[in-house]
Amino acid sequence: LQTISVSVSVLTLSCIAQDRWYAICHPLMFKSTAKRARKSIVVIWVVSCIIMIPQAIVMECSSLLPELTNKTSLFTVCDEHWGAEVYPKVYHTCFFIVTYFAPLCLMVLAYIQICHKLWCPQIPGSTSVLQKKWRSIQCSASAPASGEPMRVRTSTVCAEIKQVRARRKTARMLIVVLFVFALCYLPISVLNVMKRVFGTFKKTNDRETVYAWFTFSHWLIYANSAANPIIYNFLSGKFRGEFKAAFSCKGQNRAQRTRPVASTDSRKSLSTQVNNMDNVSRISDQIV
Repeated sequence: LQTISVSVSVLTLSCIAQDRWYAICHPLMFKSTAKRARKSIVVIWVVSCIIMIPQAIVMECSSLLPELTNKTSLFTVCDEHWGAEVYPKVYHTCFFIVTYFAPLCLMVLAYIQICHKLWCPQIPGSTSVLQKKWRSIQCSASAPASGEPMRVRTSTVCAEIKQVRARRKTARMLIVVLFVFALCYLPISVLNVMKRVFGTFKKTNDRETVYAWFTFSHWLIYANSAANPIIYNFLSGKFRGEFKAAFSCKGQNRAQRTRPVASTDSRKSLSTQVNNMDNVSRISDQIV
């Protein structure tokens, strides 16, 4: 179960990174549907179970004190017993690549491209490009023009600014999640490779130190799972709102808050839009 949970966590983070990469870098190819999400979840769990099968076959329990075997389950350890030395080396090398190295590389590359897309000044949809649009709209507003095209351009650029801000906040949050994942999973991944592939700890005399390092590395894995909700809470306003709503008894108030409000843009005049330009321009200037 521990192997499955580790694999599920890592592959889920990889799918989230891929999803954000498609949504931001290739929006025309991106289709986010409930059916696709369900398929991804099923694939993640199936792959995780397949990864676990070899360990389930070779795992055996043995007692550190054989004279107490029939009296207590304490002092019992579970370890892998392979038929030949080459099998654990191959398996744990592949396990390290599939559950840590490859996902980490893919996530890093995905978030590098996402940051380049969102922060590069020459990319359409970035801050400087949107600010240039605002300057062109302000120049157009000073000249006589029809109200309807100006209103459409204003609302469009405003929506783009808000979208970029939301995507940047999400990107920052996911980058923090990626950093915490890489930090927490690194010790156990390195220790497993050292133990199973290179046999580093076979002839060591300081068993207590080795057990302490493995215990600490396993603790970091659980700490990573505990840290993710905290990261989401501090960096995602939407997560905070949904978390509060989940434990709130005011279901009707929540429904009213989430109920779409009819747009009143059609009733706004050109003069109102021009007066609001300064406020929205400040929004664009806040994008860092």
